[in-house]
Amino acid sequence: MAELGLTDTVGMLRLPGVRPRYSSAGFGWEHLYVSAQKEPAYRARFEPAPTHLLILHLSGPVTVCRGEGGAARSRTVPAGGLFLQPLGRELSVELGGSLDTVHAYLTDQALREANEGRPVELSEELGATDPLAEQLMIALDVVVRRWEPSARTYVDHLTGMLAAQLARRHAARPAAGRVPVRSGLSARQLTAVRDLITARLADPLPIADLAAAASLSVSQFTRQFRASTGQSPHQYVLGLRLDHACRLLRTGSTPIRQVAITCGFSHQEHLTRVMRARLGTTPAVVRREG
Repeated sequence: MAELGLTDTVGMLRLPGVRPRYSSAGFGWEHLYVSAQKEPAYRARFEPAPTHLLILHLSGPVTVCRGEGGAARSRTVPAGGLFLQPLGRELSVELGGSLDTVHAYLTDQALREANEGRPVELSEELGATDPLAEQLMIALDVVVRRWEPSARTYVDHLTGMLAAQLARRHAARPAAGRVPVRSGLSARQLTAVRDLITARLADPLPIADLAAAASLSVSQFTRQFRASTGQSPHQYVLGLRLDHACRLLRTGSTPIRQVAITCGFSHQEHLTRVMRARLGTTPAVVRREG
């Protein structure tokens, strides 16, 4: 599937005066496009977009008017407020002042996968408060700003969590009851997933590839994987990479920077940061103590 990009957005990011700071362009993300920017005051009408749009206000308060005529709604939105625009709908909006924002453009496929393959109709929202969605948006903003290819599994995890939260909290109608599913992966599925991780330890690992190894959808796999291991796929992959790095450091003389790359870390500093956070030590100390 092609990367989601600027051409899949509603057009806000092409307005005169919009000053982009960074985006996920070029990262290869198929179901999510994230962009951070400063937006000027404007009034515009946008054609229906092929993606759902969630905007997090990083600054404020600022007055936003949505809709036209008798259907117009106006609200003063503080920092932390959310603006939600479902796909396939025209949008008329007026921004009353300059604003720092993070935009997340999400495919409908990601939303369906988070709802067991069933369609979800999202609400149009203006100034909504959702602490979990806000934190997920902030996490995505940090990932884009400090992008490392080895974080691909983590991005897929964040995408799934954001889609699930939108389906759960921001649907126009309550989602249909979930179909009961068994808990956890089978031994065969878990072995297949671990074999894939081991074989591709040095490479970015999209959750979709791990789910395919277990013959499950992404949402089913993520839930059942956590039930089996007590960890998210990202945490598990990171743990295996760290274990392998420690073995190489204790038993060989390969330069630390090469150990980091071999084990799927972006660079030596990335390995050091993860090792210090998880083990309370550094690669140099692990090598010295053998």
